[in-house]
Amino acid sequence: MNRSAIRENAFKLIYSLEIQKNENLEEQIDLFFESNDIKDVEAKKYIKNVVLGIDKNEEQILENIEENLKEDWKLNRISKMDLSILKLAIYEIKFTDIPYKVAINEAVELAKKYGEDKSKNFVNGILASVVKDM
Repeated sequence: MNRSAIRENAFKLIYSLEIQKNENLEEQIDLFFESNDIKDVEAKKYIKNVVLGIDKNEEQILENIEENLKEDWKLNRISKMDLSILKLAIYEIKFTDIPYKVAINEAVELAKKYGEDKSKNFVNGILASVVKDM
């Protein structure tokens, strides 16, 4: 499984957790691996680290998103799909050693594939602002 495919699986899990708001993260992660037949050790490690890392730093990540929204926008106005992509990318940019250009590019690709027509521009704009603020 290549890095983009691993990241896409991480995004799918983050999105499903965004919708479900389940309490037991470890259990949800294991269930996701089982139901998606993910056996690759590297993939499992990355996905688990990202999901737990986002959970641990969620307040700061959401703050980053909110600070970079246009004045008339609020977090609850962002689609769960775009929010999941942003959480993943901001976590990668701020809390891992993944180059921000890679994180942004991958996020835009996910937005093209899963988001609405304007998602890729929205995601790109928020992430560019986050990087600029760093």
